[in-house]
Amino acid sequence: MSATAAPTTRRARRRRPRSRATFTSVLGELLLTAGVVVGLFVVWQMWVGDIIISAQKNAEGAAISQEWAELPAPEPPPLITDGEGDEAVTYYEPPILPHPDNAEIFARMHIPRFGDDYNQAIAGGTTRSGTLDHIGIGLYTESKMPGEVGNFSMAAHRTTWGFPFNKIDKLKLDDAIVVETPEGWYTYRFRTLEYVKPTEVDVLLDVPQVPGASDGERYITLTACSPLYSLAERIVAYGVFDSFQPRAEGEPDSLAKVAVASPSW
Repeated sequence: MSATAAPTTRRARRRRPRSRATFTSVLGELLLTAGVVVGLFVVWQMWVGDIIISAQKNAEGAAISQEWAELPAPEPPPLITDGEGDEAVTYYEPPILPHPDNAEIFARMHIPRFGDDYNQAIAGGTTRSGTLDHIGIGLYTESKMPGEVGNFSMAAHRTTWGFPFNKIDKLKLDDAIVVETPEGWYTYRFRTLEYVKPTEVDVLLDVPQVPGASDGERYITLTACSPLYSLAERIVAYGVFDSFQPRAEGEPDSLAKVAVASPSW
């Protein structure tokens, strides 16, 4: 019996039908492949692409800063002296620039905590199509200008389009926020962070969160969406004016390197 059973088994194995690809199985494989491709694209768009865009914008900013440095330095503003004797304090009254048009670049922002190469454009307006998506940091329509009494307020992305404010939550007390113009450098010092609803626009008032107040101070306010990849809230960074240094005196000490913050993603 065993002598005849083996050939029969071999024939049976040869005749076993092969499995065929069905429409459903092919479609499933195609969808799986498409999902992988889309996932890789999202990774590229949200991380790798952003890093490249950010580096390009920083490089463009460095070139513009160099152009400004090579121009004849403007006449410094008047020196102001407060107090007498050993208590006297001398400082430059910051020049006030005209308010820019929508998408008009008028300054560069440096934040050493974000890296010594951080050099992002500041332009008028906070529309995505005009400023935020393609230029970087946008100036609110009702904002004061750098060095002006009141609230110098801006917005930018934390994710996508080069994420200029990605590390806003890494700021530390007294960190320098420096605004560069052809006239010189306006230095502000970071004070605190706050999380608010998108409807809480009081953060943009001359004295943030205090309607109708005017205390003669010069504030800076940076806003971005929070949490990451969401529009549910706004993260708000507040600072106060520290000093103005005219271009004729070279870069201010506030641009000195500090420990670089890691990305927020």
